[in-house]
Amino acid sequence: MSKQVQTKLVVNTRKRNRATTFFRPILIIPILIFVSTFSSNNSGAVSISFILAVPVLLALVFRNIYPSYIYGFNQSFLELQNRISLYALYLTDEFPSIEKSKYVTITLPEVRGGKALNRWLPLVKWLLAIPLYVVGVVYLAVTVIYTIIAWFNILFTGKYPKFAIDFVVGTVQFWNRVTGYAFILVTDEYPTFSVKATK
Repeated sequence: MSKQVQTKLVVNTRKRNRATTFFRPILIIPILIFVSTFSSNNSGAVSISFILAVPVLLALVFRNIYPSYIYGFNQSFLELQNRISLYALYLTDEFPSIEKSKYVTITLPEVRGGKALNRWLPLVKWLLAIPLYVVGVVYLAVTVIYTIIAWFNILFTGKYPKFAIDFVVGTVQFWNRVTGYAFILVTDEYPTFSVKATK
């Protein structure tokens, strides 16, 4: 089993709905409001997943255990965020479900019930991940450009451009690996910088 977060996304590149594509920035508002309720303050700047990183860090450092209830929540919440990303990036016309769906599968490394993680590494992972953040921001910038191109392409041809699909999906997968390493702390394996989408 892989020691990094594995992401399987089901995307739709053909016969796209042009009307929902055109109005996507409006249609996505309800699910964004829903997910914003998981923020810890009024500004919405701090996600509950980030807040849960503190008890995970403490549990790992002092008990060398990853709490199972936080593990389950992190997996479910990451899947929800990915369903929203899939919709926001025009990779599907399927409105994001608040329950599990066949369009997004996140597999976290198995850390429950054993001492599979280094108990001291979580103290510095955020620092070690700085190069990942820098590269990830570049990937996001390119993804935004590809997404704008995809929006126009779907409106005029009804298809998601093939040249953009691997990069956009790869960027989502890249950020899931970074999240697994630096934020939800389910792996000690340093994420690969590759943006190549895995099938």
